[in-house]
Amino acid sequence: KASENPQAKQYLENRKLDSTKFYYTDKFKAWSNSHKYTFDDLTYDEPRIIIPLIYQNTLIGFQGRSLGPNKVKYITVMLNEEAPKVYGMDQIEKGRSVYVVEGPFDSTFVKNSVALCGSDGDLEYLKAYDLIYAYDNEPRNKEIVGRVERCIRDDKPVVIWPNNIGEKDINDMILSGFSQDHVVDIINSNTYSGLKAKLKINKWRRC
Repeated sequence: KASENPQAKQYLENRKLDSTKFYYTDKFKAWSNSHKYTFDDLTYDEPRIIIPLIYQNTLIGFQGRSLGPNKVKYITVMLNEEAPKVYGMDQIEKGRSVYVVEGPFDSTFVKNSVALCGSDGDLEYLKAYDLIYAYDNEPRNKEIVGRVERCIRDDKPVVIWPNNIGEKDINDMILSGFSQDHVVDIINSNTYSGLKAKLKINKWRRC
């Protein structure tokens, strides 16, 4: 458990994350290989937070999150290549809308949410649910703007953050003093689709 390692626990708690929900290894490559042969070269192995991906009560994969500056913040290893590359599948409730957010850490602050673990994350398994897309608040990031635009083209409900929100993601909002309930209220009151979404995104991109 990450909560049992001082370095990992401090890193997570500094971000107001629950360290009991995550794990830790001091040699990510070697640990990964013990579950699935992934890395040929174990040189420059490093510690990482382990983010478990669970589906139907089974560990289907995991992400390794670096604890410090690193060109590769996240490394995803799938134990089942056919399973959805999505965090939080084991926690969603039927009969409620599901929020799709950028990262696993963000999703821990929003009830009934999931996070795509890579651009190839598959939401086909959630097609029976009403999905609300809440991407990061980065209007100058072409990739994120492209995701928002695709949601609008496909007439999917998407969050377009108001101009008075300066934080780039949900975790940063929590760190700046927003409560979890306040974040959810902001998400719900700034979810758009159709023509209104087209008007809102133009204003968002100019901020």
